[in-house]
Amino acid sequence: MKDLTEGPIPKHVAALAIPLIAGMLLQTLYFFVDLYFVSRLGDAAIAGVSVAGNLMFVTFFLSQMLGVGTVALVSHAVGRKDRAEANHAFNQATGLALACTILTLVGGYALIGPYARFFGPDEAARAAAQTFLSWFLPCLVLQFPMVLMGSGLRGTGIVKPAMAVQAVTVVLNVIFAPIFIAGWGTGKPLGVAGAGIASTLAAGLGVVFLVVYFIRLEHYVAFDPRDWKPDWRTLGKLVNIGFPAGGEFLLMAIFVSIMYWAARDFGTAAQAGVGLGFRVNQMLFVPALAIAFAAAPIAGQNFGARLALRVRETFSVAVLYISVVMFACTIVVQWKAASLAGFFTSDPPVVASAVVFLRYLSWNFIPTGVLVTCSSLFQAMGNTWPALGSSAIRIVIFAIPAIWLSGRPGFDLRDVFALSVATVLIQTVMTVAWLRLEFRRRLEPLVAPSPQAAQGA
Repeated sequence: MKDLTEGPIPKHVAALAIPLIAGMLLQTLYFFVDLYFVSRLGDAAIAGVSVAGNLMFVTFFLSQMLGVGTVALVSHAVGRKDRAEANHAFNQATGLALACTILTLVGGYALIGPYARFFGPDEAARAAAQTFLSWFLPCLVLQFPMVLMGSGLRGTGIVKPAMAVQAVTVVLNVIFAPIFIAGWGTGKPLGVAGAGIASTLAAGLGVVFLVVYFIRLEHYVAFDPRDWKPDWRTLGKLVNIGFPAGGEFLLMAIFVSIMYWAARDFGTAAQAGVGLGFRVNQMLFVPALAIAFAAAPIAGQNFGARLALRVRETFSVAVLYISVVMFACTIVVQWKAASLAGFFTSDPPVVASAVVFLRYLSWNFIPTGVLVTCSSLFQAMGNTWPALGSSAIRIVIFAIPAIWLSGRPGFDLRDVFALSVATVLIQTVMTVAWLRLEFRRRLEPLVAPSPQAAQGA
């Protein structure tokens, strides 16, 4: 356990964010390795895997609910120096993770076919999506135990073990992907099915490694099957905090689905370009997510310890760090979007589509960074509903005009991209205003920090 209620906030943010950035970049590379080899299979394979990848956001809805709730409850207990409550919260989350695993596995296989048929731009892309998901779904399911254990550790201020395991899984995926996708060493390429198999095998081994770490080396929170029986009061707290945060990913799935739906009528290359653009965007945004994720346990422990000034300072430091990093990423995209897309495919129409997407959406980098930081602070204070509310408003003001525009003569995908930029700016203004209100409501009643704590800040 690492006490984050003392010491300089900027140092804590950097200390947690740096390994998180490394781990999340590696986790993103997990998917990019597959994409690199799949892109050699043609437009239909890229479009199919990209469409299938949108289903990840639905899984992220459940895993984010689990992870955010776990970090909040564990970090609050750690801030109060209540180890028993931290363990109880962690084990209640374990029971919820088991339920999510079963629900996703059964529901996922039931819906793969209809999902692929609805979003695929042509029969080849639909077949690729269905094949990939059939083998990739177990990898998605394995994210629940990974998120559970990583969140339990993060709530106690520890991030390096989970990041190390993610690094190992990426190395394994780099090894497995060419073997199963391209048939290196076997002479039997499995194409998109191989991409799913490689990811699932790597994720499975990662879960095994993290379980071994927990059993042998973790001492503050630990698995206790006797405590997996539902405690509805604790589960209610966990879901109340985690559901809105997970709901943001569900709304993101709707947003991405509208993008894919709008691109479907422009052909396979256009949809493949949008999918490729989303993946590049995802990797470039990793530093912002890592900094925001680092802010959650820091603010959470200090909120539990009733140190209001340190909670506010955590937000300010995180926003400053994110703004600097994402400004640099925006410049890179505006300057080198074609090179970023061209790394994965040499198909001119796909590259052209991805470049347009990236150049528009990069203007969202800094505002979205502020949004995810606000979301982390809402999580830390135990009320994530405002973040969900602002996301829901954004989806409404995006979806209705986007659907209307798609039916107009002369409709162009640039119209939807520009609409996305505008609605993110509106959402950012709303969310910051909401957070200021939440600060006044939740922080002002707290006991003022002691002179010793203030000096430590």
